[in-house]
Amino acid sequence: MRYSVVLFDLDGTLLNTLDDLTDAVNVALKEQDLPVCTREEVRGYIGNGVATLLARAAKGKSGEVNAEKMLADFKRYYASHCQDETRPYDGVMELLLRLKAEGRKIGVVSNKVDFAVKGLCKTYFGNLIDVAIGENEEGGVRKKPAPDSVLEAMRILGVSPADTVYVGDSEVDIQTAKNADLDCISVLWGFKDREFLLENGASCLAEDVEELRRFL
Repeated sequence: MRYSVVLFDLDGTLLNTLDDLTDAVNVALKEQDLPVCTREEVRGYIGNGVATLLARAAKGKSGEVNAEKMLADFKRYYASHCQDETRPYDGVMELLLRLKAEGRKIGVVSNKVDFAVKGLCKTYFGNLIDVAIGENEEGGVRKKPAPDSVLEAMRILGVSPADTVYVGDSEVDIQTAKNADLDCISVLWGFKDREFLLENGASCLAEDVEELRRFL
């Protein structure tokens, strides 16, 4: 067993959340009387937390933006609709069950808002996830690519970097792993493509869940 602990990103790695995120972004934009975004536009904006996602979605659109209200509108809508279309990627449940059966510890570290991370992990993965941490900068935990949330997950699990690998789908995840002194596996079924990930420092790429399992 190469790694006794596997930490995962959530959006684009374990769960396909793109449709629900797009809907929530567009609700927030409509409340500002701004043009909506396409699904593919939102795909490109994801990775650095909700505030950045919304700023990117609103950038270049005419009209004044109330960022605080936009964030509140997003959170209010997403809290009730984050499970409408969201689903685990093919093979993810089987992978998590296998890791758990092998005695490995599993964590989720995401820049998604903390309530959504914890709620979605509980809904879709039950007790398979040992620790789930979302964005909580108000609590003094900087969001990725700062290593804070990853280090907090390892502290809770009582493990060291040598035991741990980080799995994600974006350049933010690659940089986060580097900042936390962890090995990183980048998956190709998420929100970023192979060329982009290689340009941003990816050194290990998993084409599908079965290949990821072999790397682990």
